[in-house]
Amino acid sequence: MKIGVTIPNNWGVADPQQVLDLGPLAEDLGYDSLWVMDHLFNTGYIRERLEDKPYYHPLSTLSYLAATTRRALLGTSVLVLPYHNPVELAKYAASLDQISGGRVTLGVGVGAMTEEFEALGIHMSQRASLTNESIDIMKELWTNPNPSYHSRRWNFSDLRFSPKPLQKPHIPLWVGGASPGALRRAATRGDGWHPSGLSLEEFSMGRREIRNIAGAAGRDPDSLVMSLRVEVEVHGAPSSNRAATRSRLSGSNAQGMTAALQAYQNAGLDHVILALNSGDVPAITMVMQRIANDVIPHFR
Repeated sequence: MKIGVTIPNNWGVADPQQVLDLGPLAEDLGYDSLWVMDHLFNTGYIRERLEDKPYYHPLSTLSYLAATTRRALLGTSVLVLPYHNPVELAKYAASLDQISGGRVTLGVGVGAMTEEFEALGIHMSQRASLTNESIDIMKELWTNPNPSYHSRRWNFSDLRFSPKPLQKPHIPLWVGGASPGALRRAATRGDGWHPSGLSLEEFSMGRREIRNIAGAAGRDPDSLVMSLRVEVEVHGAPSSNRAATRSRLSGSNAQGMTAALQAYQNAGLDHVILALNSGDVPAITMVMQRIANDVIPHFR
């Protein structure tokens, strides 16, 4: 099982260099992947946490990390697809994949922040269809030498699109969420599943459902990567009331974390992302080092 870690682009760290320095450190410590989050406005629970403190753009952050790391996968957990123009996003992601040597994975989702959708003028009822179309458009642009797409929202043909991603057939898309729609989207459109904060039982049930749907749709269930983002308590308590409702691990209990991750691995988890949800960079660094010393060796 591969082990990744979040880089706190979303925790209001005033000095961006402190955020960016954690990427090379994590790679040197042996983490397999680096992950960033996506919101455009500090509203809702984001405002409660940050007010007007910085929330750095995920792809901008990964672009810098592409130049300062060499091995680690660079991922989003998750990009809210309805917030982004799929053509522009496909262009940025393909460029980043080329620049990074083929290390990009996009975790993608429909989003759930009502205030942010309202601010962007997007009706919540459109988010699923926008997400599905965005996935289809990006794959078309990445794989077809003569891409075309026709719908009520987008209409293009007889165009060229470059660069294509370095990875073939395209950049992996891991679908976030655990709703029935998300499970179907992961099974039929995604290259993997990327939920957040699921218990062992919830993960096992979701994985089984996705594999069943994928098989019925004529896809190979074994081709789908099963991942999970799980919160790690950096300060010994949930980072928010919202986080308290999700499955989480203690950053100070290496033995307990190892046992929990081994149980997830036995249930079919391929890639775990440890969300060190704090803006306290020294504390994050200490927990990253502890996990690298006392947990990661059990999975090598």
